[in-house]
Amino acid sequence: MTTRPELVGTFGMVSSTHWLATAAGMAVLEQGGNAFDAAVATGLTLQVVEPHLNGPGGEVPILLWSAADAAPHVVAGQGPAPAAATIEHFHGLGLELIPGTGVLPACVPAAFDAWMLLLRDFGTLAPEQVMAYPIHYAEHGFPALPGIVAQIDGARPYYEDWKGSAELWLGGGGVPEVGSMIRNRPLAETFRRIAAESRARGGGREAQIQAARDAFLRGFVAEAIADFLGRTEVLDSSGERHRGLLAGEDLAGFEASLEAPVSLDYHGHTILKTGPWGQGPVMLAQLALLSGFDLGAMDRNGADFIHTVVECAKLAFADREAWYGDPLSVEVPLDALLADEYVAQRRGLVGAEASVQLRPGRYGGGPEPRLPPVVTMAKAGGAAGVGEPTMVGMGERGDTCHVDVADRHGNLVAATPSGGWLQSSPTIPGLGFCLGTRGQMFWLTEGLPNSLAPRKRPRTTLSPSLALRDGRPYLAFGTPGGDQQDQWSLVFLLSHLHHGMNLQEAIDAPTFHTTHFPSSFYPRQAD
Repeated sequence: MTTRPELVGTFGMVSSTHWLATAAGMAVLEQGGNAFDAAVATGLTLQVVEPHLNGPGGEVPILLWSAADAAPHVVAGQGPAPAAATIEHFHGLGLELIPGTGVLPACVPAAFDAWMLLLRDFGTLAPEQVMAYPIHYAEHGFPALPGIVAQIDGARPYYEDWKGSAELWLGGGGVPEVGSMIRNRPLAETFRRIAAESRARGGGREAQIQAARDAFLRGFVAEAIADFLGRTEVLDSSGERHRGLLAGEDLAGFEASLEAPVSLDYHGHTILKTGPWGQGPVMLAQLALLSGFDLGAMDRNGADFIHTVVECAKLAFADREAWYGDPLSVEVPLDALLADEYVAQRRGLVGAEASVQLRPGRYGGGPEPRLPPVVTMAKAGGAAGVGEPTMVGMGERGDTCHVDVADRHGNLVAATPSGGWLQSSPTIPGLGFCLGTRGQMFWLTEGLPNSLAPRKRPRTTLSPSLALRDGRPYLAFGTPGGDQQDQWSLVFLLSHLHHGMNLQEAIDAPTFHTTHFPSSFYPRQAD
């Protein structure tokens, strides 16, 4: 049952994790923009109104279907580790894990550039047109919801050291009250200056978008970031003060890129995901395993269904730990992991009882799988990190954001922006945002697919999804939730495909997940 209807329309639809961002996206559609224009306006507005869930210093994987070329694409909006980031450097600091907060785990901020790439290659508007919405809310304010208030309150111990954050978020004399108006005038000025430099570049729309990208990665934004990191040591979750490794050269050498998605046919649909620099293929692995079970005959809320889905998730996530990483840096045998013979062998491990061990597989002709150490809180030491898991130790849920857009032309967008959380890294003076901490997802153990290396992308949990039906775009979907993203999204999809639930019913129905494998976030616990 659900208390909300499934919304239906023919003009266009925007869904996000904040109503003001959704409204910005719908305004763009109503003014003639397409789904990609609307997604950019929505995503940039989320950076303002949900700064505890994402920001310009974070990252965003974007899956899209372009009606113009009748093809899917991935915008790879994940920045790599700095050139100076080595395992030896972290071990020299006495660290077994990369901290979950501070500036030491910062990778290249990629979110803004990824949105601009989407706008350039698939949108129709200029930067200043989509940036008008986030500039407005940053300048004039947005209401403080309980979630952001709780995160600011919980981050106060760090703010004693992070002076710029204290000035921005506690500048009114303390933690904002729920319902009060929050403003971020430094971010408004940053965006306004980017828009002005874009407009001043002249030329066509593409030249203006390139000017915006240059302002962020090679202009005044990059200069402010490099200057701050070059002269500042900050407290992080190791309990010590450290200097960041990110340099201006790291930013200048980065650009978001387009990639092909990976896919799997399942129950009359084609499911599209990002490559293994995200955890996206783990959904495909779960679906491949589940294709051998009659899920439609099981009670959707019954023990058999939950047991079967959870046991397949354990196997798929074990393979994620053993084999997934940045395919630009390591070989990831995705074809072998999704091959029928391998999947059938793995499916045979699903028994009547709950499994206990973490059991990665060995594909035909491949090496023995290697797993990272399972680090306990006691071994890690220090304070708990502030990351993307469902509970962040502050008494409130801490997640990320999600955006889905469809337009009347047949375009679809699914994006999961995250990182640059106000509670996890200090605000950069004059910019109004902080850097991400995605480097915490690397292991400091040599020889693993997700081991730290210079200029390597960390394997993230960010995982938007698209589904095609009969080769045509059908569904854009996703969720916040860290390691749970490809579990909750999976249960949603199964509920829709096997149990006849409409989209709202499938969203509202009870869900479940397992934390059987090492968390992707500091301090990397498994239960």
